[in-house]
Amino acid sequence: MPKWLRVVLGALAVLLVVAGAGYYWFVVESTVPAEAEYELDIGKIRRMVAAVPGDKPGKIEFENVASFTFPATAIVAGDGWAQRDMPVFSYRLVYPDSSVIIDTALTEEIGGENVASFDSEAHARMSKAMESASLILITHEHMDHIGGLTGHSDLPAVLPATRLTQEQVDHPERSVPAKFPEGALDGYQALSYDHYEVAAPGIVLIKAPGHSPGSQMIYVQMTDGTEVLFIGDVAWKYRNIQVLRERARLVTQFFLREDRMAVFGQLKALSALAEAEPEIAIVPGHDGEMVGNLVEAGLLMEGFGSPE
Repeated sequence: MPKWLRVVLGALAVLLVVAGAGYYWFVVESTVPAEAEYELDIGKIRRMVAAVPGDKPGKIEFENVASFTFPATAIVAGDGWAQRDMPVFSYRLVYPDSSVIIDTALTEEIGGENVASFDSEAHARMSKAMESASLILITHEHMDHIGGLTGHSDLPAVLPATRLTQEQVDHPERSVPAKFPEGALDGYQALSYDHYEVAAPGIVLIKAPGHSPGSQMIYVQMTDGTEVLFIGDVAWKYRNIQVLRERARLVTQFFLREDRMAVFGQLKALSALAEAEPEIAIVPGHDGEMVGNLVEAGLLMEGFGSPE
């Protein structure tokens, strides 16, 4: 074999090894670090709820406002390249005389060409419900969760009921292309809390930075004792929790700029919670199958109706 050919083949072999290692590292590898930890004390959360008097929500409604499609490995590292649906939800907790909105999806303008589908009627119902809500909560400051708020046609009417956290206010760059109009948050009093915070009867906020600086989970206890944990985008699908695998590093490092260690700690805590407390419904940010299961179980109702 000519020397030049040996050199070329050797160089190609090195390139293949490097490329393979890079592919594995950025697309497939998702081992949980042993040191990843996160506090999720369900006993403390329940005691905090019990200490606050008042009516709890009687039902939970949702609107499927839009959807994205992502490769499976972008959602759960190593799951391949088949396209997966990523629905975008808004939830409403219905109290006897009020309502609470969790996440506001996005507007069609903000979604643009990124969305695979957009339901204008669902968006209109959500936007109208925001105007009468007593409280609006955002799991984190990404466009598909906060965009319905930033792009609301009457922002001054809905902002007083909105409790953005200090971290969500401090990181507008994470919301782009969603953004508040210039001066909209002048004088706004953001919410600051350590790890847990009661937001209303039956609702506890749980600080969970990692996916974004302002990420938080929202625990809900209903009138009949049913417990629901909205985890935002700590996991996009319940499968992340089942198999303890993060999104592909290519996504978390270059697009989302996640604190990967923090998210792994949260996934571990959620996995432990699911095993210890299987009756708690854990709702990831974009899991249409899970939402469908909860509809069949009678826990969620599709469509924002008239508050009771």
